[in-house]
Amino acid sequence: MKKYLIPWLLFLSALQAISQVIPDQSMMMARSPATFKALFKTSEGDFTIEVIREWSPVAADRLYQLLLTGFYNNCALFRVQPEYVVQFGIGDRKDVNYFWDKRPIPDEPVMTKNLKGTLSYARDGLNSRTAQLFINMKDNHKLDTINYNGLRGFPPVGRVIDGFEVTSSFFSEYGFEPANHQDSVMMYGNKYLKRIFPHLDYIIEAMIISE
Repeated sequence: MKKYLIPWLLFLSALQAISQVIPDQSMMMARSPATFKALFKTSEGDFTIEVIREWSPVAADRLYQLLLTGFYNNCALFRVQPEYVVQFGIGDRKDVNYFWDKRPIPDEPVMTKNLKGTLSYARDGLNSRTAQLFINMKDNHKLDTINYNGLRGFPPVGRVIDGFEVTSSFFSEYGFEPANHQDSVMMYGNKYLKRIFPHLDYIIEAMIISE
C-alpha cells in the first residue's frame, strides 16, 4: 500500500500547485517589478508575455498578484475572434472568481496603443477591471480611444513576445457567444463551459518565469 501512496501524494501536490487559491492580504499588496515575463501553457501550446509596468502600473500589479496565486490556471479562452481579440480570465472556482470580482482596480489612462499582440484588461464601466484580459489579434486602434460606458479606451499592460502563432490557433468557431454566458461561468466554472462549448481551448498553467 505504501508504494502507491507516495505517487498519489505527489500527484495531489502537483495538482494543488497549479490550482487557483484565494490570496491572503499580504499577497494583495504585492507590487510588480518594472517588467516581468510569464509563460502560459495552453491546450494548443505555449506563449510568453512581457508585462511593462509603466504602461499601466495598477494593472501590472494586479496581473502580478493573479499570476502568483495561480488564477489563470485552468482558465478557458472563452472569446476567440481571430481578427479581433482572444479573451480569458474567468476561473474554475466560484469563490475565487467572486473574491477578485469584489476587488476591482482603479482606471488608468491609455499610455500605449492596442497593437497586435498587446494585452489589455477588459472593463465595462468605471473602475471595473478585475481579472479578465484580452490579446489584440491585430492592430485595434479604435480600442485606444473608444468611449465605452463613460471610459476612454483600454490601457495595454503587456505584450506577447513569443508564441503568438499559438494564440492564433485557439478554437474560434464559437466566436463571441461564450462571452454571453459569463455569469454562469463565474458561478459554475469549467463544467458549464465544457457542457455548452466543449471545444474551447484552455490555459493549463500560467506562471512568472523572470523578473
